[in-house]
Amino acid sequence: MDVLLGLQWGDEGKGKVVDVLAPNYDIVARFQGGPNAGHTLVIDGKKFVLHLIPSGIFHPGKACLIGNGVVLDPVTLRKEIEKLDGIVDDVKDRLLIANRAHLILPSHKLLDAASEQAKGDKKIGSTLRGIGPTYMDKTGRNGLRIGDIPTPDFLEKYQALRHKHETMLEHLYGYEYEIEAAEAEFLDAIEFLKQFTFVNSEHYLYDAYRNGKKVLAEGAQGTLLDIEFGSYPFVTSSNTITAGACVGLGISPHHLNRVFGIFKAYCTRVGSGPFPTELDNEMGEKIRQEGGEFGATTGRPRRTGWLDLPLLKYAVRLNGVTDLIMTKADVLSVLDEIRVCTAYRLPDGSITEEVPFDLAAGVDPVWESMPGWQTDVTAIKDKEKLPAELKDYIQYLEKELEVPLTYLSLGPDREQIIEMREMIAG
Repeated sequence: MDVLLGLQWGDEGKGKVVDVLAPNYDIVARFQGGPNAGHTLVIDGKKFVLHLIPSGIFHPGKACLIGNGVVLDPVTLRKEIEKLDGIVDDVKDRLLIANRAHLILPSHKLLDAASEQAKGDKKIGSTLRGIGPTYMDKTGRNGLRIGDIPTPDFLEKYQALRHKHETMLEHLYGYEYEIEAAEAEFLDAIEFLKQFTFVNSEHYLYDAYRNGKKVLAEGAQGTLLDIEFGSYPFVTSSNTITAGACVGLGISPHHLNRVFGIFKAYCTRVGSGPFPTELDNEMGEKIRQEGGEFGATTGRPRRTGWLDLPLLKYAVRLNGVTDLIMTKADVLSVLDEIRVCTAYRLPDGSITEEVPFDLAAGVDPVWESMPGWQTDVTAIKDKEKLPAELKDYIQYLEKELEVPLTYLSLGPDREQIIEMREMIAG
């Protein structure tokens, strides 16, 4: 099994790359996150955004599994499936859902909103889709799962969990709300999901492995949002790193092969949290507009900044990356100079390349500059025709990260990508 994940704060372009790689695999499986993910694909000029369905769904014959590590909103999934009607064939037959995946209830979303409101100016930037409260119920052993849907006492379990949430909303937050309309939509979506196949993902994938099937595990968000190793507390609620693929799908580390790490040619971040190389200025706005840096799920403007090598090296090592994939190199084509952070200057004046425990404690980037390529690269198909300055940028990053670049994305469409090295699925 191969793994594909983001090396930054998400939004690296994973959806497009999964779509490009999917023909090499039999199964594409999402292993964590929820509808806070927004994987954008542009196919023949038409834009699609997937929140829960694996990005391999656009390829006929490919099985797509929503793994047990995912928290699933039935309403969002239903809408996503219905949008694919008439565009993608056999969704009902090819989309599988893990029994152990936890359900996001309407009351989870209310708890999310109430909690964020209570934080005041210390908000963490939640997407308010109920992700955090659902993972909290999961670890608190109160969750409701996909495998509970066919059981005779599903409604009883649902009502018990809703009652718990209502008690919290009233006594902990004093939060005013209405739930009836959302609850009706939720229960209707639950009925809709009964037509799909629920599987024990650990058994399903082990059988696939034994039968020689090739699996691509698709991550959501990015390494720097990992609950353990991200810029805590400004993180997501799941393990976004390679290890998360094992627990989020039920597979052994022994079965892992290649790890594709995706990163932008610069950095972006949505919401609150430390961002050492942020460009809160005219240059940052120029990159934002040129790159269309607005959230696929939320529509929020993304914060922008130069590439951060200490963080990128950190992510490469945490994940055991074997193949790099750089996206949005085309965005930097408008610049005559590109800067890269190579180290941090700490408050005591010392220099380090190590990511500190508290990234928000006040680190100043140490910069290195290099010339931009100032050439439109969006139509280039041959790596030999890339501008010399872009080739130099790639070689510089490969040397620093000690990992080869396998793919280079030069635009949003699935055709705007160059294979820099031969790709063999594992």
